[in-house]
Amino acid sequence: MRIAERARRIEPFYVMEVAKAASALARESAPGQAPMIFLNIGEPDFTAPPLVQEAAARAIRDGATQYTHALGLDALRERISAWYAQRFGVAVPARRIVVTAGASAALQLACLALIEAGDEILMPDPSYPCNRHFVSAAEGRAVLLPTTAAERFQLSADKVRAAWTPATRGVLLASPSNPTGTSIHPEELRRIHEVVREHGGITLVDEIYLGLSYDDTFGHTALALDEQVISINSFSKYFNMTGWRLGWMVVPEALVPVVERLAQNLFICASTVAQHAALACFEAESIAEYERRRAEFKARRDFFVPALNALGLTVPVMPDGAFYAWADCSQACEKLGVEGSWDFAFALMQRARIAVTPGRDFGSADTARYVRFSTASSMGQLQTAVERLRALLS
Repeated sequence: MRIAERARRIEPFYVMEVAKAASALARESAPGQAPMIFLNIGEPDFTAPPLVQEAAARAIRDGATQYTHALGLDALRERISAWYAQRFGVAVPARRIVVTAGASAALQLACLALIEAGDEILMPDPSYPCNRHFVSAAEGRAVLLPTTAAERFQLSADKVRAAWTPATRGVLLASPSNPTGTSIHPEELRRIHEVVREHGGITLVDEIYLGLSYDDTFGHTALALDEQVISINSFSKYFNMTGWRLGWMVVPEALVPVVERLAQNLFICASTVAQHAALACFEAESIAEYERRRAEFKARRDFFVPALNALGLTVPVMPDGAFYAWADCSQACEKLGVEGSWDFAFALMQRARIAVTPGRDFGSADTARYVRFSTASSMGQLQTAVERLRALLS
């Protein structure tokens, strides 16, 4: 069977490959062996709060399960619009909001709507691997620009300007970022967007961790810049609805009918039950619970990152959002007699029963030195992981 070239270009998602290996090892555990601690997947250990679960059950009971229109429930778009006003002080009209089948569908729709064959999209290295594959699937080419800890592992306006060529279509950023948990300073983001506008390009920002910000310097939506910014968001992370597969995008008004046409043909609509459930995310009781959970994520970060640093697994930039720690494992590799983060991840899996994600997925500029720890697990799990790491590395 002849496989399409676009499919051949898509690399395996190594995060999931490592997860499969860790799960297999966990299933083969000998009696009495310590259980595997999974710090590899970026999924909150919290699930949807009570009001959201009740809204889903009510939708099913009442038969509210048929297709919605492709842009999503009007009531949900209005709730999202109100959330931007209340949380970020930004006016985002509901008519510019498109509800999607997860942030992944939003990214695919944006790329298909805006990228022609051969167009180049500038992205930071490291960055979330699936984002560059959405560009590739739209026949574009992701150009990864190496970043440093001094740059918070984010692009700068100077780098964007220097890398821009006639083939460049725009930038795809993430703030806060996966795998680093770092955000772009608002002023630097403004400068990047100005460079993009000078060239008539597109600024596409993945903001799926926007609600999970722990530093007032950051935590600002890129939508505050102007109406030409395209923002991708999700109910998975802050709203703890990963498997519900629900997200949204905010686009310039002129792009709404284009995205609607694509969505009608590719997805019909996002899950109707998930949309009705998501209406309850914005109730005061639910928001209070989400804020309590955000404080818990911050407490986990505040415990775990200093503990990693003390063990020589240096996190060069304190994450200001999300639930990740991007740690340099060079020193630990020397202690364990392994080479690079890929081997280190498997050594941890086998010798300490801890699953982490090697840097291989996230780019090629120095990523072999790094592993990504997820702090989305409970504090108890993180404390046990630190004890095991200390025992192994001492």
